[in-house]
Amino acid sequence: MIPRRRLDLRDGRVDMSHGAGGRAMADLIDGLFRPALANPFLDQGNDQACVPVPPGSRMVMTTDSYVVSPLFFPGGDIGSLSVHGTINDLAMAGARPLYLCAGFVIEEGFPLADLQRIATSMGRAAAEAGVPVVTGDTKVVQRGKADGVFVTTTGVGAVPDGLMLSGDRARPGDVVLVSGSMGDHGVAIMSSRENLEFETAIVSDAASLHGLVAAMVAAAGPHLRTLRDPTRGGLAATLNELARQSGVGFRIEEAAIPVKAQVAAACELLGLDPLFVANEGKLVAVVAPAGVTAVLGAMRADPLGRDAAVIGRVVADDQRFVQMTTRFGGGRIVDWLSGEQLPRIC
Repeated sequence: MIPRRRLDLRDGRVDMSHGAGGRAMADLIDGLFRPALANPFLDQGNDQACVPVPPGSRMVMTTDSYVVSPLFFPGGDIGSLSVHGTINDLAMAGARPLYLCAGFVIEEGFPLADLQRIATSMGRAAAEAGVPVVTGDTKVVQRGKADGVFVTTTGVGAVPDGLMLSGDRARPGDVVLVSGSMGDHGVAIMSSRENLEFETAIVSDAASLHGLVAAMVAAAGPHLRTLRDPTRGGLAATLNELARQSGVGFRIEEAAIPVKAQVAAACELLGLDPLFVANEGKLVAVVAPAGVTAVLGAMRADPLGRDAAVIGRVVADDQRFVQMTTRFGGGRIVDWLSGEQLPRIC
């Protein structure tokens, strides 16, 4: 019997044999990924997972790829980010996230210590959220054909029958809320990428929002129209997407939009607009007027929504404009971002 090769998790590096389907790949999976992501489904060792589905609910599924640079940043890394981001996509449908699967594309020469750190972070984030990674895949590409590691996660969740949240349900008179400050994640990524230091640390807001959403649904589910997490393109892109989907306009108040002072200062230094900067632990909610008080109360009672605020309203507008009243009483159109303000932030 050929002895198993022990992984050198301190100084070892990924090589092409780790993706070749042989003993080295089995050693990588058993010695690094399986301990980091351990749960009963994954521990079965199959190429798929057979999982139970709650009765009286509809299935929701999403998938996303993560190519963030740098891989490690203040407040998180590509591992935890891939868990939070996919869970949040499910949560925006009002779903209870149930299961995740993960695919890794790893560049030859990538340090095993960093890969273990990423896998451990992913496992920790999944365990904290109560959403296991039940199956996955690993591929290794030649040196120079990737940028360290890319992660793709797919999530499955269940929405209770009778709950319908969709981007085409906003109606004139509805109220727009955000769960907290805008721009934290994008600025944390940019400051880390450029080695910028500020007097106050700026950390990513990356977090799983399904607990917050569950509280909002419990408080005023019938009054919720739509939820959306303002990731790439930030609040501006999210509102423009919803305006297009629902055939309405938005009027928002700049002074009502929470932005941390250090984030605002960093954006001014970097020439960025916080409205266009990505978030990974915040949500935008469009709520019927009768449910605003209950939803806002539920949000503020949760640590992830304690800075929740009403920022504007939905209006009838055939042009589907997002209009903002500035701090100085003027007005401006908040349009789609032309190009990409911050590349590779998720």
